Amino acid sequence: MTADPQDDVSARWWAAARERRLLVQTCEACGHRQHHPRSVCTRCGRTDSLGWTDASGVGTVDSFTVVHRAPAPGFEPPYVIARVRLAEGPLLLTRIVGCPPGTVRCDQPVRLAWWDRPDADPLPVFRPEA
Repeated sequence: MTADPQDDVSARWWAAARERRLLVQTCEACGHRQHHPRSVCTRCGRTDSLGWTDASGVGTVDSFTVVHRAPAPGFEPPYVIARVRLAEGPLLLTRIVGCPPGTVRCDQPVRLAWWDRPDADPLPVFRPEA
């Protein structure tokens, strides 16, 4: 099951997502970690040193917005789109789930969950830490 664009660079990320594992790319030359998958390290520019690291699934809300108008059928507003800074460093654009939208705040600790989409691969989302 996949409706998501996959290529040689992102295929391993999507395979891990189907296993409910969140990966970040790691440059073995300089140690930089990045997300989304790319064919080049955004710190040192190397193209031959990128590998993968399992992310802890822990992060904090860096920025967010509450969406009040659905962009397409299947999106039930209001919902929160957030930029989450992973403990490993990279930023992830994602959704915050499991809480009323009005309770989300910047610097809020969050933990990885998965959104099981009906006709596509699962996506990482985050829930506030208890």
